Amino acid sequence: ASAGPDPATASRSRLVPSETVVPDISFRALVRLSVHQAVALPLARAGKYNSSSSKRAKLSEEERKTKLAPLLSAGWTTVKDRDAIYKEFLFKNFNQSFGFMTRIAMQAEKMDHHPEWFNVYNKVQVTLSTHDVGGLSENDVKLANFIETASKSMSA
Repeated sequence: ASAGPDPATASRSRLVPSETVVPDISFRALVRLSVHQAVALPLARAGKYNSSSSKRAKLSEEERKTKLAPLLSAGWTTVKDRDAIYKEFLFKNFNQSFGFMTRIAMQAEKMDHHPEWFNVYNKVQVTLSTHDVGGLSENDVKLANFIETASKSMSA
């Protein structure tokens, strides 16, 4: 009587993606994908991920005027030669700036929308743009508003 499946075969079958999930991608290529991509790729192929949804659509001129105005008055600026917004935040020390980044990272992950940022000691520089649409989207506005709220709650 067998004690169960061969451990080498059993573990391999759990690690190698099913051909029905991702038919035209090798295991080696799948390993290089981020977790988001590994999940989104099969959904996109199944037609369940719509990158043209309102959150992933480029802001219209009217939306830009109404939705960006409060952010621009709060110190966000448009980026030259690019459809993006930028702001620099200063904190008391590295721990506070890193805590700020952690809060943003957790929210960004929930939104599946990630900022470009740079941190040195107490300074955090944030640039927002949606690469899928080649410019600013509703997701950028929502994340920027969250960032504003988070920065105010962490200010001294």
